[in-house]
Amino acid sequence: MRTSFSRSRINPVVTVSFVLLLAATSGLAEAPVGEPTLLQQNNARQLVLTNECAGCDLAGVTMLEAHLIGADLRNADLTGANLTGSNLEGADLTGANLTGANFTRTFLTDTCLANTQLVGVNFTEAHLYNTDVQGANMADLNLAGAEVFNTPISVGGETPSENERQLLEPIIPFEDTQPPVLHPEYLLDPIL
Repeated sequence: MRTSFSRSRINPVVTVSFVLLLAATSGLAEAPVGEPTLLQQNNARQLVLTNECAGCDLAGVTMLEAHLIGADLRNADLTGANLTGSNLEGADLTGANLTGANFTRTFLTDTCLANTQLVGVNFTEAHLYNTDVQGANMADLNLAGAEVFNTPISVGGETPSENERQLLEPIIPFEDTQPPVLHPEYLLDPIL
């Protein structure tokens, strides 16, 4: 009698999603505000899988290098959360509590932080481009090495004066209206 074994096919999309879920939530036990509860861990998983977690309790979770582009985190509690190296481009964090959160090297391009609690937030080497901070409560921010463009935010968290605001406008190096000057050594044909 001959026995045959069939190979089951593994769906690569499910496998990759599961690996990403494990990678994004593997550091949850390392949270700075104590170990996250089961609810907080489940909320982090929900966020990774659906990119939505409005009103969720994510206090103290660690999600290093998470891809949360366009995530819905309105009114979420991210107190003490660690999102180092994450991409929150276009994310909506309106009304969220970010007290003591770590956004080191995080991308916050076109992100909405309106009406948020930004107290003691670490934005070291973060990228804040066109970030909406209207109505945010800002104090004791760490902006060391941060790139801040078209975002009215400052180290102390105070709303910058009009003179300071002009310094925060982006400097775009390719807006020069003069054509480049070609030097004769660049005009030589290297084949000759």
